[in-house]
Amino acid sequence: MEVITKINEMRTRVLSVKSSKKSIGLVPTMGALHDGHISLIQSGRKENDELFVSIFLNPTQFDNNDDFDKYPRQLNEDIEIIRKENADVVFAPSCEEMYPDGFCTNVIQDRLSDTLCGEVRPGHFDGVATVVTKLFNIFQPDRAYFGQKDYQQGAIIKRLVADMNMDIDIRVCPTVREEDGLALSSRNRRLNPEERQNSLCIHGSLLKAREMFASNISDTKEIIDEMTSVIKKTKHTKIDYISIVNVDTLEDLSTVNGRALVAVAVWIGNTRLIDNTILE
Repeated sequence: MEVITKINEMRTRVLSVKSSKKSIGLVPTMGALHDGHISLIQSGRKENDELFVSIFLNPTQFDNNDDFDKYPRQLNEDIEIIRKENADVVFAPSCEEMYPDGFCTNVIQDRLSDTLCGEVRPGHFDGVATVVTKLFNIFQPDRAYFGQKDYQQGAIIKRLVADMNMDIDIRVCPTVREEDGLALSSRNRRLNPEERQNSLCIHGSLLKAREMFASNISDTKEIIDEMTSVIKKTKHTKIDYISIVNVDTLEDLSTVNGRALVAVAVWIGNTRLIDNTILE
């Protein structure tokens, strides 16, 4: 497995694959890999001739410096994890390589970023859209892999690809969870034992939504009120948002008819966690 840090070297590697008529799969990550990332890498390995994984902690998608500074960094460990999954290349550029002096161009998504995490994290998805566009231009992948836990991100990237006429198949893979239901996240390692236990209220609230929907309750306010009650019963939690939205447009719904996304963001102590489920 190759480890490449320079864009020009990565482009040369991509051209050699393209000239051989082989397919490229890309798994973009910010490092601090866990089993959720591994599931994406395994899917990419099965479906492509060559599999590339990027590790780049993108500063432009953080809405506060403290969150960026606290994000876990374990590059050498991540490279070994990826090596064991038989990827062909790890691309691990520096910030200076991705954003050289004088960089001043950004990709802005107008509509899908106005709600959910986009509403409470201004500029976050502009940073996501910009770095993903850069990575897609560098790798020219046939397929790129993302997790459902970051549903809004996946929706925005799908729209980006469609709007910019990129010939890339965006694969959104199921959320990977711990045995007790907590969605895997690099941020989970910030939780102390009490906070880790408290975080289960997030999955519990989503199970409550599914239970109510299965009982033919379709009024979103009623569902959200019950979800709020589940979370507020747990100490040291603060709800950022609970929303039930259209799966395509991410617009708020008053009733669930057909399919709907239930999305939550909750502060557990000083750690913000997100999760979601689809009602259908």
